[in-house]
Amino acid sequence: MNQEIIDLYDEYTHAPLSRNEFIKRLTILAGSLTAAMSILPLIEVNAAGAAITAADDLETGYISYEGVNGTMKAYMAKPSTNQKLPAVVVIHENRGLNARIEDVARRAAKAGYLAIAPNILSPLGQLPENDDELRAKFSTLKPEESLQNFIRAFGYLRTSKDCNGQFGCVGFCWGGAMANNLAVEVPDLKAAVAFYGRQPNTEAVGRIKAAVQLHYGGLDERVNAGIPAYEAALKLNNTPYELYLYEGVNHAFHNDTAPTRYNEAAAKLAWQRTLDFFQKHLKA
Repeated sequence: MNQEIIDLYDEYTHAPLSRNEFIKRLTILAGSLTAAMSILPLIEVNAAGAAITAADDLETGYISYEGVNGTMKAYMAKPSTNQKLPAVVVIHENRGLNARIEDVARRAAKAGYLAIAPNILSPLGQLPENDDELRAKFSTLKPEESLQNFIRAFGYLRTSKDCNGQFGCVGFCWGGAMANNLAVEVPDLKAAVAFYGRQPNTEAVGRIKAAVQLHYGGLDERVNAGIPAYEAALKLNNTPYELYLYEGVNHAFHNDTAPTRYNEAAAKLAWQRTLDFFQKHLKA
């Protein structure tokens, strides 16, 4: 796939770019409207790629807790055990909770964690199924309220009979940025993993108590521009961190519902590194 087309789709899904403008620019790159329409199914997120982790030996369901602007709902997955478990908060991209993120939560549960995946859009009531409309819903959110609503997920976990008080988080894209910010704002967070997420304010890095693991796609110039300042701040503050740059792969390389951006080899390696990181900091 032409990298310009992939970059355009990335711009469309992250910048205030209307679908009409996206199609217009895609048509120019593709050479015709017919060609553009044939390319669309190859680049747009397809939920058929998700829900691949069986829940046969897990307990799954939905929980809720009070947010600052309404009730927060979250998907929950955990091993079938009466033992208290370390917890991992799984943070979605800029479309809210979906089948792919629920699948990631099941992957974490398979590794021995109590996983919860909150939906930041849940206080908004009935939600559309169309990705464009879901992203539009995001524009109505207040960043500070979103941050506080995810901070409150740890408040829920502190009272959970299934949690042993060891907390980690992993986020993707918008959720990767949230994971970085939670590392700043949650003092008892032990491990924060951010996949291709924007970096926090460097002046706040000194407040991080958690170990941080960062995953970036080599072709993701938009997000990668913030790496040098963040890494310098982590070093300056002696914050334990791991940083991995996967050459030749795009933003969203871990997302198996993003057909042209998903990279199986990089995704599997990054996830194994994530599990090893959680094992070290949440179970050791």
